Amino acid sequence: MRPCILVVENEYPGNIPTRKLVLESAKLNVLTAFTPDEAIQALQRFPNIDGIVLDTQLRGRDCAMLIEDLRALQPDMPIITISPTGQTPCGNENIHVSSYDPVHLIEAVQKIAPLRMSYVVKREKEIISRLANP
Repeated sequence: MRPCILVVENEYPGNIPTRKLVLESAKLNVLTAFTPDEAIQALQRFPNIDGIVLDTQLRGRDCAMLIEDLRALQPDMPIITISPTGQTPCGNENIHVSSYDPVHLIEAVQKIAPLRMSYVVKREKEIISRLANP
């Protein structure tokens, strides 16, 4: 079963959410929230997600405060924050990725959902094998 990740990032008119695309390209299931309130509502509706990726530049609420609100709902929920290089982490996340580099984001998700990510890798290898040996 593929990991399911909630991505919380700002919505920009005409843009497709970048982190959502990165994670979907890695064959993960992704839910998206564009505001702190949407993130809380999504976690309430989907409490069994594998983790949250939170852009520290999200408008509407301080990053640390939003993490506190999310942890009030799910204390053990793994949270990855992502920010531009050089910015400090929020402080109470599980993992902080200090770069928008997609490779670093995928590596962080592998750390919070290793068993489910191994399923994705195994499935991809099976598909490639079938395509190579019809």
